[in-house]
Amino acid sequence: MNYLGIDLGGSKIAAGAVNESGRILAKVSRPSGIPCAPEELCRSMAQAALECLEQAGLSRDGIAFAGIGCPGSISRKTGVVEYSPNLFLNDFPMAERMERLLEKPVRIENDAKAAAYGEYRAGALRGFRNAACVTLGTGIGCGILIGGAIYGGVNGAAGEIGHTVIERGGRKCHCGRRGCWERYASATGLILTTREMMEQDPSSAIWSLVGGDPDRVTGKTAFDAMRMGDPTAKKIVERYVSDLSCGITNLINTFQPDAVCIGGGISNEGEALLAPVRGLTAREQFGTGAAPKTKILRAGLGNDAGIIGAALLGC
Repeated sequence: MNYLGIDLGGSKIAAGAVNESGRILAKVSRPSGIPCAPEELCRSMAQAALECLEQAGLSRDGIAFAGIGCPGSISRKTGVVEYSPNLFLNDFPMAERMERLLEKPVRIENDAKAAAYGEYRAGALRGFRNAACVTLGTGIGCGILIGGAIYGGVNGAAGEIGHTVIERGGRKCHCGRRGCWERYASATGLILTTREMMEQDPSSAIWSLVGGDPDRVTGKTAFDAMRMGDPTAKKIVERYVSDLSCGITNLINTFQPDAVCIGGGISNEGEALLAPVRGLTAREQFGTGAAPKTKILRAGLGNDAGIIGAALLGC
C-alpha cells in the first residue's frame, strides 16, 4: 500500500508518495506562498500532492490516505489547526478542506511529531519504542514516542520542550517566558550567542568569516571558526553544547527514553556536536549509575522525516 505525506512549512510545501516501508517513491517541493488565505494554502498543498502522484505513476486510487505535518497546535481528533502563527491559521479545519480536494481521508499532526514518527518508522529511532526526536531549527521542535505511538498529552500539545526554562529570567522568548531552552539551543539561539560573544572579541576569526557583518552569522559559523583554532569560537561552541545538553538532560530525566535523536541543520556537525553532548548528559542526568542509558543519536532522514512520518500517520 502507498500513502501521501505532506510536510507544510512557513516557506515551503514538500509532498511525497511513500510506500509502507517508509521509502519515498516521488517527491515534489514548491513555495507555500505564505502569507495567503487558508483556502489558497490548501490548494497549493493539493497541487503538490497530485503532482507527486503523477511523478510516482500513481492514481488517487493507489493511495490509502494522506497525512499532513503542520507547525503549531493541532487537534488530531478533529483535524483542526488550532493555532499556527507562522501560517496565520486559527481554528482552521485543514483535514476537512484537504479531504475535499484530494478525495481521500486526511490525517494531520504537528510537524515535529510527524518528523519523530518518521524517524521511528524509517530512520534513526527504528527499534526504539520509547524515544524522542529533537529538531534544532529556528526554534526547537520535539516529538515524543511512548510505546511506539506519538504522545500528545491531554490536549495534543505535549513535547514543547523548547519552552522549558534553562535560565530563569534569561532571554525573552516569543512564547512570553524568559530563558526558554530554544532561545539558547536552537539555531537562532546559537546565532545570538555567536553575535554576543564575537562583539566582545574584535580579534576573533569569526569577523573575517562573516565579512565583518554580524547579520551573516549562521548556526555553522562558530563551528567553522573553532576548526580554524579561534579561542572565542571554541568558547561559543562549548557554551552551546552546555545549553543543548541541559535540555537533553531534562528530557532524559523526565521520561528516560530508549533513545533521543537530534535533527536540524546543526546536527550536520555530527560527532563534533554529539560526542560532547553525550559526555555532559552522562555526567549530569539523574541516577548516572543506572543502566541501560539513553542513546543519543543523529537523526537519519534529514528533511524527509516529516514527509515519511506524515504519510505513515495512520499505519
